[in-house]
Amino acid sequence: MTTIARLTASDHDEWLSLWSGYLDFYESVLTREQTELTFQRILDADSGIHGAIARDDGGHAIGITHWLTHPATWSAGPYCYLEDLYVDPAVRRSGAGAALIEHVRDWAREHGCAKVYWLTQEHNRTARSLYGRVAKDTGFVHYEIEL
Repeated sequence: MTTIARLTASDHDEWLSLWSGYLDFYESVLTREQTELTFQRILDADSGIHGAIARDDGGHAIGITHWLTHPATWSAGPYCYLEDLYVDPAVRRSGAGAALIEHVRDWAREHGCAKVYWLTQEHNRTARSLYGRVAKDTGFVHYEIEL
């Protein structure tokens, strides 16, 4: 059974391993400084960024998620943006991803959020098969401008 817990300082090394796998999956590179800043923000209760880690029955770290909230123009309550979700490829389809999403959903509900939303790449079929079971595909297309 998968257990989910808030990330703590003692999770750093396991988080780092999963974070590195996540960045590799998206063919992205961040500086060591940015990675450490991200982890410190997750630990800082005032930063607005939250994180959780999934563990298997043996206590091994198998997944991570990070999320934040922001005000919305279409809702009195904030929206919850699930920014990062990663499960070790060796345990995908084990329920860990669904458990992480459920954790964020429960947190968002408890904190008065109007919805939880996230993005993924179109070709990410494994994740999208899960997302299609737990959420609605809104059909929106994502654009961005790097600054």
